[in-house]
Amino acid sequence: MSEDWRADRIGAALRGENPTVMRRLPSGFAVIGDVQFLPGYSVLLTDEPGVRRLSDLPRAARRSFLSGMDLLGEAVERACGRFDTGFRRVNLEILGNTDPFLHAHVWPRYAWEPADLVGKPVWLYPPDRWSDERYGLGPEHDALRAAIGAELDRLGPGERP
Repeated sequence: MSEDWRADRIGAALRGENPTVMRRLPSGFAVIGDVQFLPGYSVLLTDEPGVRRLSDLPRAARRSFLSGMDLLGEAVERACGRFDTGFRRVNLEILGNTDPFLHAHVWPRYAWEPADLVGKPVWLYPPDRWSDERYGLGPEHDALRAAIGAELDRLGPGERP
């Protein structure tokens, strides 16, 4: 599969061409993150092309999106807690400063993170964590990805990609 899906992540997910999709949720797509310097990093993508921020959705759809973010957060928490004894918590964020579409970040946080970063926002990690291939999503993340998907199945309604 070509990398073209990255240019339109939501459209690619709707077409079944986004390889990071773990599950389709009522409010969007649960995807595993492109970078995995914090293993289990996931994102909830809206399934509404053109929606830029939460307030663009009608109130019922907003609640559904936030419920989906909560569901994905709990799935990541459960899976990461089983995979790594250093797992501490998840951070949930809707920022929208870079990508022009509604999405929510689910960041697992670990006790083994550098002392100067463990209590700070993930965005303060060095630039190489975002671009170095050794931190990229790869086959070594398949088991954790499957575990997050299985937790999503246990927690609520969702469809396999």
